[in-house]
Amino acid sequence: MRQEIEHLAEFGIPTLETERLRLRAPGMADLDAYAEYCASDRAKSVGGPFSRESAFSRLCEIAGQWVLRGYGRWIVADKGSNDALGVVGLFYPEDWPEPEIAWTVFCKAEGKGIAYEAAMAARDYAYDLGWSAPISCISATNPRSEALARRMNATLEAVFEHPEYGALNIWRHPEPEGQQ
Repeated sequence: MRQEIEHLAEFGIPTLETERLRLRAPGMADLDAYAEYCASDRAKSVGGPFSRESAFSRLCEIAGQWVLRGYGRWIVADKGSNDALGVVGLFYPEDWPEPEIAWTVFCKAEGKGIAYEAAMAARDYAYDLGWSAPISCISATNPRSEALARRMNATLEAVFEHPEYGALNIWRHPEPEGQQ
């Protein structure tokens, strides 16, 4: 697995570290945890549940955006065990209104502050790239993600109608300190 992570690092996927977490490149060792999430009801807000084969394709998309856009989402891993706990980072599909900070935590990471810790690190990274006030698109049926957006001082700005996912609330993050 270490070779896979090092290989992806060659494509410019940085590793970020927080107190408890490592935001790192995805690898094949993450497929089981990601496929479990994709097969669960937790994936409903992103169009799921999905088969394992679909989960593999989606994991490839996570890695691929780094190559095509120069930024993307990381696997959120426990710093000690390297177990995958979620997916967090910078996300900008072709049919999105603008780049966003996106987060997903797997069941075993729910309610532990993992999403907040990882999303704040991803937002700091976005600010370092020059993003001024990114968005997060969140389904109104996902109150935990909306609560996280509020905790990050994002404000509800508008509704985006996506052809596949339906109505998504656009939460606007604050500008970085010193730019306001």
